[in-house]
Amino acid sequence: MLLLSMVLTATAGAADNVNNPYKCTHPSYQVHKVSSSPLVIYIQNFMTPSERQHLRQISSSTFRRSAVAGNSGAQRVGIRTSQSTSLPPSDPIARCISERAISFQGFDIHESQLEPLQLVKYAQTERYDFHTDWLSDPNYVTSFNGGNRQSSFFVYVHVSNDTTGGGTNFPLLAAPHDNKWCDLGILECDELYTNGVTFRPLEGNAIFWENLLPESGEGDPRTEHAGLPLTSGDKMGMNIWTRQMPLSEEARREDLPVDF
Repeated sequence: MLLLSMVLTATAGAADNVNNPYKCTHPSYQVHKVSSSPLVIYIQNFMTPSERQHLRQISSSTFRRSAVAGNSGAQRVGIRTSQSTSLPPSDPIARCISERAISFQGFDIHESQLEPLQLVKYAQTERYDFHTDWLSDPNYVTSFNGGNRQSSFFVYVHVSNDTTGGGTNFPLLAAPHDNKWCDLGILECDELYTNGVTFRPLEGNAIFWENLLPESGEGDPRTEHAGLPLTSGDKMGMNIWTRQMPLSEEARREDLPVDF
């Protein structure tokens, strides 16, 4: 069950400077349902400008080539050409954003179900071809890993002023018809309806969707999506993945981040 609006204030932990403790304050964001089945929700103002700036600063030297889950572990392959990094859960702003993602999903989701937050950045021509966030290989959905990925957020952390392309496309979603989606610049409205839904990259906004079929818990193929190639500029996003069950303490170690 989703909490469709929230303004909460909580202490997420002290910053490095004990004389200036960081206070976790959640923005007043707006939610718009895109699809009921599968459940897809668009969130405006999910992340604040100061949070986005902080994430860019602490991650600037930590990115590496993104990976994809394979039979022999995480692999660097041509379908995903971006750079990625995981954020330490001990970072107070990362903790605040994790808290926000948990609260959005209702009372039945707990901190132990969240994977470490992942940042991903794209330069010109870089992309992530069509894929699902839920994992089909049983080796990746064990109790050690918390089962499968129940839900996903993709948050746009940074979009350069000269960015073109780079939308997030869900080819199997039915496109909404109200003109507000186009007027607000949320959707790429020049796309044919047969191409599904393409979200334009807009800083601070997020897409949330449920990955698994509620009746069976199996992966929902309708959540297939792609990070379309950038034709100019650059962008940075955040993946927030929630597992079905708590991840083991070993799986949540900061030096063993999930990389796909």
